[in-house]
Amino acid sequence: MERGMMNLRMIMAAGMCSLFGTVGTASAADAIYPGAKTTGYESPSGWTFTFSMYGWISGIEGDVGAGGRTTHIDASIDDILSNLDIAVMGLAEARYGRFGVFTDLNYVKLSTSRDTPFGILASSVDFTVHSLMWTAAGEYRLVDQRNASLDVFAGFRLFSIENELDFNPPGPLGGVGLSQTETWADPIVGLKGRVSITEQFYLTGWALIGGGASSDLVWDVMGGAGYQFTDSISAVAGYRAAGVDYENDGFVYDVVQQGPILGVTFRF
Repeated sequence: MERGMMNLRMIMAAGMCSLFGTVGTASAADAIYPGAKTTGYESPSGWTFTFSMYGWISGIEGDVGAGGRTTHIDASIDDILSNLDIAVMGLAEARYGRFGVFTDLNYVKLSTSRDTPFGILASSVDFTVHSLMWTAAGEYRLVDQRNASLDVFAGFRLFSIENELDFNPPGPLGGVGLSQTETWADPIVGLKGRVSITEQFYLTGWALIGGGASSDLVWDVMGGAGYQFTDSISAVAGYRAAGVDYENDGFVYDVVQQGPILGVTFRF
């Protein structure tokens, strides 16, 4: 039973960042980049504020482990969605002139339940994963034109995973709960930009790389197409891939996740 529970634990741990995300885990500001024809828009005070709601529906593949035991996982989008409880994803940006700051929050909760072998130690076990990916950075606009822009940014990305294992009675382990949390952060640098195709349609994307402090490597790329409904509302559909290679004291999380991204941006 111990090996079965460990495999279950590692599979669920691997699914932690699968959505999002959520897309973040967008990892760069303007995940849904505002403004195709309104790049120069500013409020009367000179400040521009952006809020985006998005979803990143991705599969995940790689190596995960705990307690010195590692396994390879390959979970499809359907596998992830079937175990999804909650996904909260969004980003916010404040910009003044060429300077700006942004933050991106991705929280995902996944859970599953399995019968234990022979039902001797417990009748079944419930497994829950709480996954948080938070990114924050400062940015500077290198190119600021009516039909195109390019930003450089630098900051950090934080990961936090909590695994919960609850054994259900009857059995000697019935009512027992176990928990493990792993948290780490890494510096990141990157670029993001957009190019207008027409007054309504535009292309957007980002690329970032980081690591060295906790992870060996962190990376994230996205490309998408957007439509500007009004000066303050736009939407984007695209594709995103991201990876992280982390190992510490027997805990392993070396995975790549990828899938479609869809979101809406509000600017004021």
